[in-house]
Amino acid sequence: MVKRVLALGLDPRFVKPEQLQGLSPELVRSYIDTQLERVWAMGYELRSCLVDTGETAEKVVEAELDARTFDCVLFGAGLRDETQLLLFERLLNLVHARAPDAKICFNSNPSDTAEAVQRWV
Repeated sequence: MVKRVLALGLDPRFVKPEQLQGLSPELVRSYIDTQLERVWAMGYELRSCLVDTGETAEKVVEAELDARTFDCVLFGAGLRDETQLLLFERLLNLVHARAPDAKICFNSNPSDTAEAVQRWV
């Protein structure tokens, strides 16, 4: 049976420019998408869910969690930035409540996303 993974992340359009280290939001998004393609290529059914800094983030994640079950939920590093602590906590608790059987994993940057998923599913 194919394992389902939800990849949660902060949409680069909502990241402060200094946190992007001189890269454009479009370039960062392209890099994220390339790394997620690695996960798809490994045979996982993957849904990408990039959120804003809080205005609609919970509703978007809730809709994803209600639409299907997931074996694993990946939290991207951008959500774990200290400036996003409250958003991270809200989303983590939402995942815990709506997908209690899903494993949770974390990447340290987009390049180790596949490895983070492999640790748990």
